[in-house]
Amino acid sequence: MPSSASSDPPDVSSSTAGKVTGVSYVEAGEGDAGQRVDNFLSRILKDVPRSLVYRILRTGEVRVNGKRAKPEHRLAEGDRIRLPPLQRKTEEQRAAERTAPSRSLREYVDSAIIHEDRDLIIVNKPAGVAVHGGSGLSAGVIEALRATHPELKELELVHRLDRDTSGVLMVAKRRAVLRELHALLRERDMEKRYLALVVGKWPFGTKTIDLPLKTNMKQGGERVVRVHADGQEAITTFKPLQHFGKLATLLDISLGTGRTHQIRVHAAHAGHPIAGDDKYGDRERDAKLKPYGLQRMFLHAHSLTFERKGAKPFTVSAPPPPDWQAVIDKLKQAK
Repeated sequence: MPSSASSDPPDVSSSTAGKVTGVSYVEAGEGDAGQRVDNFLSRILKDVPRSLVYRILRTGEVRVNGKRAKPEHRLAEGDRIRLPPLQRKTEEQRAAERTAPSRSLREYVDSAIIHEDRDLIIVNKPAGVAVHGGSGLSAGVIEALRATHPELKELELVHRLDRDTSGVLMVAKRRAVLRELHALLRERDMEKRYLALVVGKWPFGTKTIDLPLKTNMKQGGERVVRVHADGQEAITTFKPLQHFGKLATLLDISLGTGRTHQIRVHAAHAGHPIAGDDKYGDRERDAKLKPYGLQRMFLHAHSLTFERKGAKPFTVSAPPPPDWQAVIDKLKQAK
């Protein structure tokens, strides 16, 4: 049986597009080894909503080697994955989603590249630009890079940043590199540091928050994360760099784990949410920062440090964008 790494994903012809397909099977290839099954399915089922992918996993309709698989199950080469009957999108819908990224987006992303070598492209992602298409967006950073570099057939995001978070974003040029970096992330051998402006005066000094987080899917596929005893381990260390009276505090943040919305939820739980965070933030305290130029969420992925096999430690850092510095300068003047 052909592997998914070297062949197209199961699909339907134009005569059956938009209808329910039958049960199908796909085999994990060498390049899929170690990948979570939810991410694998999202990649091969490009015309199926991500919310549906999680539903068929949750209900046990996806089987790996005949057994039910949880979203976090990691595949091995040769695993046989059963896919249930699925409602596929029409050719018109799929054609609309394949719309090429605009020239302006391609140029914008290309100008944000801060490092490139034989294995990696690293972008200082601008705030407001998604890392990938979806949720009403036809394209993001990865689609723009693929359009600019059609010769790189295996470009994949190593990790993700929220749309409104700026900073260091890594893209692997080859599957083997992607697997290696994912292993470093799983083993917590990659240091990730962020800068954040939080509302109010941070009173704790350096503080590590070790509280589990649980993700709930709201209607429409929106993810909301909460501190919950049944959640996954999440560890965040906050260190104050500068206080701006009672208005705000600039923090250096290091991650012990990499959960969805981890920094945002832990900061909010501590009573000092990220400035401008429209999901977990404080609108009243945000309003006090509007005169200083606050217009978005102030979270920036500042640096990544890791060591690959047979190589020296590698560090890449990205300066905060100009609008960030403008707000900080105004806050300094007001002290």
